[in-house]
Amino acid sequence: MDTATNSKITVIPTGAALAADVVGVDLSLPISNELYAQIRKAWNDHLVLRFRGQKLDDPQFLKFARLFGELDKAPIHAGKDVQNPFPEITVMSNIKVDGKAIGNLGHYEALWHSDMSYNEKCPIGSLLYSIEVPPVGGNTGFSNMYHAYDTLPADLKRAVTGKTCRHDSSRNSAGELRKGFKEVTDPREAPGANHPIIRTHPETRKNALFLGRRQSAYINGLPLDESEDLLNRLWAHATQPQFEWYQVWQVGDLVMWDNRCAMHRRDAFDPNSRRLMHRTQIQGDVPFFDAAA
Repeated sequence: MDTATNSKITVIPTGAALAADVVGVDLSLPISNELYAQIRKAWNDHLVLRFRGQKLDDPQFLKFARLFGELDKAPIHAGKDVQNPFPEITVMSNIKVDGKAIGNLGHYEALWHSDMSYNEKCPIGSLLYSIEVPPVGGNTGFSNMYHAYDTLPADLKRAVTGKTCRHDSSRNSAGELRKGFKEVTDPREAPGANHPIIRTHPETRKNALFLGRRQSAYINGLPLDESEDLLNRLWAHATQPQFEWYQVWQVGDLVMWDNRCAMHRRDAFDPNSRRLMHRTQIQGDVPFFDAAA
């Protein structure tokens, strides 16, 4: 594919609650302003975009990601000191060399979450590029938090409107304790940022649920039992299959998702198979709620 054809894309929705395939672009080639505008619009429309059949080295991967903003440094993981020459790239892998893990998260299930929501400024989005994939398992699920908000029961919507939630920073998406953190025994004392439960997207001006992670979450100002009850109801609602789409990985897939309005998770897979992914995240902003949205 030459640069002359790298100017117009075809967007094919999955037919599920979110996500679309973007066809007709080689991400290793220069991206014109016109093409960027098309991709950005598709991202706002569909929340998750998949680009299949890409062949990218790390500098090309990061160059494409930087079109959408400055990139975050890789987060702290669970007791691992994984080296990578590009500090913006997180290696997600179960592969070991000489008995030492080359990446993070291993072969375990990753629970529903929004990336790095425990920070004051949360990433606006993440990009994940597949280098090796297992024959079975390791699929990534996404859930549409616009739809989850729009379909909240009226009493539940009233109960959480204007409230904020503590987003625990002590554990990763597999539930492992991060290096340097202590066990949380009371969610009210968990480390991490406070964010509105209902978040307004700064570009689309639509409201979405913004739940982060379930473990050790706490709705500020409520008795702990009331917070737990509301959170259980919110999570039961937000993780219904009607809001979901699952990515079944192929080598060369690049998937990008909007962290402000989509949650994601990962299936476990056979530890004897190999999975190698590179991820980067786009620096974000402070979540806010606009009651007029």
